[in-house]
Amino acid sequence: MITTTSVEDPREIICELCRHFYALGWASGTGGGVSLREGGRVYMAPSGVQKERLKPEDLFVLDESGEVIEAPADDALRVSACAPLFFNAYRLRDAGAVLHSHSMNAMLATLSSESELRVTHLEMMKGIEGIGYHDDLVVPIIENTAHERDLADTMAAAIEAYPQSHAVLVRRHGVYVWGRDWVAAKTQAECYDYVFEAAVRMRQLGFDPAERPRIGPRDPSRTTH
Repeated sequence: MITTTSVEDPREIICELCRHFYALGWASGTGGGVSLREGGRVYMAPSGVQKERLKPEDLFVLDESGEVIEAPADDALRVSACAPLFFNAYRLRDAGAVLHSHSMNAMLATLSSESELRVTHLEMMKGIEGIGYHDDLVVPIIENTAHERDLADTMAAAIEAYPQSHAVLVRRHGVYVWGRDWVAAKTQAECYDYVFEAAVRMRQLGFDPAERPRIGPRDPSRTTH
């Protein structure tokens, strides 16, 4: 179990989160990524590796301008291809942690929407900072590219266009989620994923996830006998 006190080292936290996300199906096949910022340093899991097998010594450490200041001893390891996208959230939202998920729920949620996913009146929305049950939760969707780094500009534009969102969906790909620290980012990533799955299932059942519930108190004047 991951807790706020069980691990303190950002490297250890990232390794635990990667194992946790692998178990959820969010980081299979070397996909996904995790990055934390602490003390002016950005800790980042490498690209193209089995995330569930990561060790603390496998991580990269970058400064806040994106330059590598500590690299693993293994020369085969590469800085995450997600780095420019992680830095979008650090630069534009002052995030303390950014998570990239290849969740099936996130990917499927992008297929039935145009430029944004809109959902309302779901209890799990309350786990997302600044959002309540009666609000509209809106998540921007950007188009995928052949290379992760080429998403940086469109992701930055989406972050600026949707200031209340803590996530950006990537069509037929996955999602980026951030928070003020790793606890907030993890919590919000799990709540977003629930909402994505709910939106997909609601559409399958013929419900519009963006439509407010129509069921309310009965009107006595309309009672039939």
